[in-house]
Amino acid sequence: MSRAYSDIAFTPTVRAMQRRMGSRTSYARLDQAEDRRDALTEREAEFIHERDGFYQATVSETGWPYVQFRGGPAGFLKVLDAKTLAYADFRGNLQYISVGNLEGNDRVSLLLMDYANQRRLKILGRVRLVNEAEDPALLARLKLPQYRAEVERAFVITVEAYDWNCPQHITPRFTEAEIEQALQPLRAELEQARRELARLRSASAKQP
Repeated sequence: MSRAYSDIAFTPTVRAMQRRMGSRTSYARLDQAEDRRDALTEREAEFIHERDGFYQATVSETGWPYVQFRGGPAGFLKVLDAKTLAYADFRGNLQYISVGNLEGNDRVSLLLMDYANQRRLKILGRVRLVNEAEDPALLARLKLPQYRAEVERAFVITVEAYDWNCPQHITPRFTEAEIEQALQPLRAELEQARRELARLRSASAKQP
């Protein structure tokens, strides 16, 4: 876990629980770690760019967490700089639970999954909601010409901390595109075998 992430996630109550359960000593070293990991590197940027969705958690004014899946074409969640993410908020079911929650509490938690390679990236940040009238250039940058959904606003996320989580217990799952990519060599090999079989049959038919 990163220093910045532990500073936020390890509240006094969490630290007390760690002491009670005997794990506090192993995590105490994070308090002295110099690399906070609160600025995204090229590794994180590439991983984020490849994702076609992520899980997002907000908290209501009554203290209830709300988790939803946000999806779109790969790369719709954009890294604007090492401390800033943003994505276009497409018009959906008009419940506005996340948007409403963020009006009272700008904190957000993102979980980005790569099931095929058993990787996950956790991000903690603060959200600023931006409409097109406020920053038309930003909305234009986030729009996806090939994606026809209506954009209502932009979510601009200031990264407070991130952490690469343990791959244990991540069950590998594959998208249609990933399966198709894996099958391409097999299909090419099958086609080659069919051509070779046709050639042999043709040669055999010509023999007296």
